[in-house]
Amino acid sequence: MSTLGQFLKAKPATAEPRAIPVRRDATATLTVPRANPIHEEQIHALVQQLFFGREAGPVRNVGFAPVEAAAQTASLCLDVARVLADEGSYDVGVIDAGSGPILLQQQLQVSAPQDGEVACPVGSRLWLAPRESWWQEFGDKPMTDQDLSRLRDLTTAFDFSVLCCGPISWQTARIGQNCDGLVLVLTANKTRRLVAAQLRDQLSKAHVALLGTVLAERRFPVPSGLYRSL
Repeated sequence: MSTLGQFLKAKPATAEPRAIPVRRDATATLTVPRANPIHEEQIHALVQQLFFGREAGPVRNVGFAPVEAAAQTASLCLDVARVLADEGSYDVGVIDAGSGPILLQQQLQVSAPQDGEVACPVGSRLWLAPRESWWQEFGDKPMTDQDLSRLRDLTTAFDFSVLCCGPISWQTARIGQNCDGLVLVLTANKTRRLVAAQLRDQLSKAHVALLGTVLAERRFPVPSGLYRSL
């Protein structure tokens, strides 16, 4: 697992948002099946606590980052975004903020946006923004300040953004500094509590807000405390 030794010590200045071309008149839908009722209920509880459970107001832009490199967060991010979009009054973007070789649209079997667009519709009021929409030379070079500025602008195109991040690393930390915070995705029977606690401390030192944790890949129903702080 990558270390956090290269974390930045302060958040970059926020740039003025630019208009983002997002097609809003489409009705495309994903073929990914709906979760079972128990899981769906848990996701609804997670969304309410994570996005709407704070007195200061809604949390708008959240990154989900796994501790384990092998953990799959794509379906979790999609489920969270779909519950938000199902409210019927919010435009929601799922943004590929990963760093691995398999792109988010490949994991979810979604077509790339058309020329001139940065996001493609995948449901009612739900869009997917591929990695190349903000990270121009991903895979070849580290992300730049300009890439992160484009990411911030992209999140302003939606009422809520769910960022599907790669495993915790210095790059994930930079992304976390440019959204409202991160949720750590722990893997049942694999992620050690000590490791998670160390990551929490390192994120805090890097000025990245840790919004909570999610325990994934459990083999039995998860109680209502699916979302919780370390």
